[in-house]
Amino acid sequence: MAQHATASGASATRWLEPREMAAWRAFVTTSTDLGSAMESDLVHTGLMTGDYQVLVNLSEAEDRSVRMCDLAGKLQLSPSGLTRRLDGLVRAGYVERRPSDADRRVMLAVLTPAGFDKLVEVAPLHVASVRRRMIDLLSPAELDAIASSFGKIRAALDAERGIDHSA
Repeated sequence: MAQHATASGASATRWLEPREMAAWRAFVTTSTDLGSAMESDLVHTGLMTGDYQVLVNLSEAEDRSVRMCDLAGKLQLSPSGLTRRLDGLVRAGYVERRPSDADRRVMLAVLTPAGFDKLVEVAPLHVASVRRRMIDLLSPAELDAIASSFGKIRAALDAERGIDHSA
């Protein structure tokens, strides 16, 4: 598309060049399909990708517990979205909601032994899927480029939201 001035006479739109459009469209069309494929690889385990992310985050935390508000932030969920996400994991016995001993007003999400066992069971399947669908298709230089590129994008998005990782 050619560059056009807006009706108000503001500066011209900087349209995407062919290389930029190719990169953008490849990202948009592939990211959705990749997410769906990863989801389908987990479905027979009884977990969804979001469930798996909860278990991983809790397994990596000290005492395998995280304040609910912090977990919602890590998973980019609203408090109600996290509640819905945890409901099934609580019913399955993989996660418990528990008041903090340090501050009874604070609720924690806690990984149960059954939840850790489920993660140990599912993790090799998930990693195999990640390898098959992405990692093993790319060269080390391509993986470095992806990590660098998305690191820059993540930093810019975090900066827009006022999140500072330098502290």
